[in-house]
Amino acid sequence: MTRRGSIVVLAAASFAAGVIVADRPNHGAEHLVTRYVAAWTHGRVAAMYAMLDPVSKARVSERRFAAEVTGDADTATATAMRVTGKIRDPSHGVIAVPVAVKTRLWGTLHETLRVPVAGSGSSLGVQLTPAVLFPGLRGSERLNRHTVLPTRGTLLASDGTPLAEGPDRSSPIPAVAGQIVGTLEPIPKTDAAHYTAIGYPPDAKIGSDGLEHVFQSRLAGQVGGKLLAGKRVLARVKPVKARPVRTTIDPGMETAAVQALAGQYAGIAVMNPRTGGLEALAGIAFSALQPPGSTMKIVTSVAALQAHLVTLNTTFPDATESTVGGYTLQNAGGEDCGGTLLNAFAVSCNSVFAPLGVKVGAKRFLQTAQRFGFNHPSSIPGALEPSVPPKSLDNDAELGPSAIGQGLVQATPLTMTDVAATIADGGRRPIPTLDADAKPRFVRVTTPQVASEVQQMMEAVVSEGTGTAAAIPGVVVAGKTGTSQIENGSGSDTQGSLQNTDAWFVGYAPVPSPRVVAGALFPNAGSGGDAAAPSVRDVLEYGLSNK
Repeated sequence: MTRRGSIVVLAAASFAAGVIVADRPNHGAEHLVTRYVAAWTHGRVAAMYAMLDPVSKARVSERRFAAEVTGDADTATATAMRVTGKIRDPSHGVIAVPVAVKTRLWGTLHETLRVPVAGSGSSLGVQLTPAVLFPGLRGSERLNRHTVLPTRGTLLASDGTPLAEGPDRSSPIPAVAGQIVGTLEPIPKTDAAHYTAIGYPPDAKIGSDGLEHVFQSRLAGQVGGKLLAGKRVLARVKPVKARPVRTTIDPGMETAAVQALAGQYAGIAVMNPRTGGLEALAGIAFSALQPPGSTMKIVTSVAALQAHLVTLNTTFPDATESTVGGYTLQNAGGEDCGGTLLNAFAVSCNSVFAPLGVKVGAKRFLQTAQRFGFNHPSSIPGALEPSVPPKSLDNDAELGPSAIGQGLVQATPLTMTDVAATIADGGRRPIPTLDADAKPRFVRVTTPQVASEVQQMMEAVVSEGTGTAAAIPGVVVAGKTGTSQIENGSGSDTQGSLQNTDAWFVGYAPVPSPRVVAGALFPNAGSGGDAAAPSVRDVLEYGLSNK
C-alpha cells in the first residue's frame, strides 16, 4: 500500500491456514471478512474498498480510504501482518479476527481486528468505522503516536577524538569538525513520508550534509515513544542512544589538507590505498564536478595497455597538435612532444593521448572508466557521481577530448584520488569509506602488470615531467597533473588562457609501498603542475611523517 511514495507491504503467508470458515448461518459474513483481511494482508486496497457496504462507499472515496489505511500503517510503522487464529463468532454484527502486526518501531503487536458487517445478500459489505482501519482499535478510537529521538550519537575521528557530541554537536577540535561534520536540518518535505514510516517525530532534525548525513541512520539511535489507540497505550518503547561512530577522518591529515587549500575555493581528498579509508575531505573534495583534464590519462593508459595496443616503449611522432574527427587538439602552450608512451605521459602530451583514446575505442574506454567508478553512485552518501556519458563518445571528435579528460567527462577530487589509489594498490580499486570499522572492499580494475606500468609513468611525471613540484626529497612519488579547459566543454587540456583552466593533481607515496594517496582540484587556478601539485606534496609529506 502506498502513501506519498512510502510503501508498506503486509504479507500473510499463513492467512488461509489460520482462518476456518464453517458452513454456518453466518458463513456469508465470515467469508466476506476472510476475503477482506486477505486483501489487506496482501496490500490490495482497491479490493478492500470494493468490499465496503454501499453506505460506506457513498461516504468516502477509494482514494481517501487508501490514505486512511496506509496512514495508520505508517503511524504504526507496520511492515507485515498475519492472522493468528480462528475468526470468532459474530457479536452485534462485528466479526473479530486475531492478528499479529510486525512493526519497525514497536515490535510485534498481537491485537484483534474488529470488522463490522452490514447488509445482506448482494448488499452485504464491510462497514467502514475507525476500528476497521487498524487492529486493536475499538469504537471511534483513532490510531496515533508520540515519538521522540534520543540524544544523537557521537561522531569520532579515527583517533577517538569527538568530532560532534551531545545536543549541541560540540567538538574539542572545532576547526577540523567544522570542515567535515556537516549540519542538522529539519526533514525535507521530499523525505517526510520515509521518515514518518520509520517512526521519526515530525519536528526531528536529520543530517543534511557531511558526516552527519553519511551516518544519519547510525547516529539517530532508536526512536522511542508510545503507540496509542485513542488514549489507550497499545505499545511503548524507550528511546535508545546510538553507539559512537568512529570515522576514518584523521584530524592531523584534515588540518594539513585545509592548510594546503590556503583559503582558496578548492578541494583535496586523502585516502589510505590499503583500506579505502578517507583520512581527509577538505573544501569541495566530493561536492564539485569538473572535467578532470589529463589526470584522466591514467584511465586511457590502463585501457590501452590492457588491450595490448601499446607498451611503455611504443614511440609516437613529435607534434604540437593532433586532429581527431576533424577537431584539432593542441598541446599545452603548443609545445612539440611525443617519443615513447612513458615520455608522452610524463609531459602530458595531448597530441599522443587524444588519438590513442580513439584507437582504444569508445566501448573499451567507457568500460574501463566504469570499472574506475565512473557512471556509478559514490559509496559516500552525498558525494557527486562522476560521469562519462556514453552518448558523448559517439564520434572521434568527442572521444578524443574525453580521453584527455575534456569533453563531457566529469569528476570530483575524490573520484580521481580513487583512480590514483587503484594504481597504488596494484590495479584493485579501493571502495572509498568513512567508516573506520568497515571491512575494506576492492574492485579489480586491471592487472598488477598494467598497474605497475602506469605507476612507472606516474613516477616519471614527478621526477622529470609536469609534476616536479610534487617531488619529495628522498621519497619516490607517483602522480599526474591535469589542467582542464573550462571555457568550452570540449576544449583540449591547457588549450587557451590559463585563467580559464582548472588545476588538478593526484599522487601517492612512497613507491613501491604507498601509504597515502591525495587528489586536489583548484578551479580557475591555472596549471595543475603549478597550482595543485605543491598542495598535494604538502599533504603527502604530512602523511609520510605522521604515519
